[in-house]
Amino acid sequence: MSETVNVVCMKWGTKYPAVYINNLASMVKRNLSLPYRFVCFTDDPTGLNDGIETFPLPVIKVPAKYDVSPWRKLGMFSGELGDLKGKTLFLDVDVLITGSLDDFFTYSDKFCIIENWTQKGQGIGNSSVYCFTIGKHADVLTHYNTHMDDVLSSYANEQIYLSKKIGDIVYWPDEWCRSFKRHLMPKGILKYIMKPAVPDRQTRVLVFHGRPEIPEALSGGFHGGWRKFVRACPWIADLWH
Repeated sequence: MSETVNVVCMKWGTKYPAVYINNLASMVKRNLSLPYRFVCFTDDPTGLNDGIETFPLPVIKVPAKYDVSPWRKLGMFSGELGDLKGKTLFLDVDVLITGSLDDFFTYSDKFCIIENWTQKGQGIGNSSVYCFTIGKHADVLTHYNTHMDDVLSSYANEQIYLSKKIGDIVYWPDEWCRSFKRHLMPKGILKYIMKPAVPDRQTRVLVFHGRPEIPEALSGGFHGGWRKFVRACPWIADLWH
């Protein structure tokens, strides 16, 4: 594959500071051998490292109560995204890259996404990691913009909506994208005793959803209540920089 590909992310509001995007860009650089552009769509590029391209957030109508929710991510399905063209890998900013990303661009020409771990067999993707061709699924955003109230009342979240709207989706191999909380954290009371596992060699991207967040898992401790405990994971420092 010789053409330039794109790796994109989104940053809005104040939940994720610039270090998340800077570290994501560094992890991509270490794990992608294809020619690529790294672009952050953001409302505030302050603190982003040189070499990270930025564009304004895509225009999308989002009710105030959903402003910090993932519904804003549907802006990635605009007919145009800056001057970007072609194959594009979207990554949430709260992931760790643990292996090569090259195969994500060649796996399929269809829309590729994680099969959501908690909804297996239901045709629902997890939008932390997906690959698409810019402009190919613009109907996802067009339909949302023209039927926003109906979409918001019919679908619990943005990833269910986009999965069902696109329909013909392909899932990544299970071992490529893993959940820190679901696959590495010890279950139940064991999390107070045992450290989370280290991702295996087949893992390419480790997804953090909910608590703990990446810095919380690195330092360990209680985060978000007594049930939200994690033993420190010093190996994260070897990846998240």
